[in-house]
Amino acid sequence: MSKIISTILLSAVTTVSTGATTAVNKAKQTFALVGSTSSGAGAATVNVEASNDGTNWVVLAIIGLTLSTTAAVDGFATDAAWLYVRGRVTAISGTGAAVTLTMGSLT
Repeated sequence: MSKIISTILLSAVTTVSTGATTAVNKAKQTFALVGSTSSGAGAATVNVEASNDGTNWVVLAIIGLTLSTTAAVDGFATDAAWLYVRGRVTAISGTGAAVTLTMGSLT
């Protein structure tokens, strides 16, 4: 029986940056972005990117969150098989704003 494993692609990221390349080599992943601020409102935009060679990347999805002190979450699922994935924070604002991107996949 297969079980779902979770891989952290971005962990409490507070600045515009690109996460590490993560090997996948299978189909059927889910992606969830969670973010919040320590005070007031904010916003974040994250690209979930995929590649078959680790050099040339395509955007699988753009996830935008409106942030507050209560966690916001959004995500998506894909059936496509890619060799590599990564997260890229393209914008983030707000006092103490941070986002975490996780990927779920079957073992």
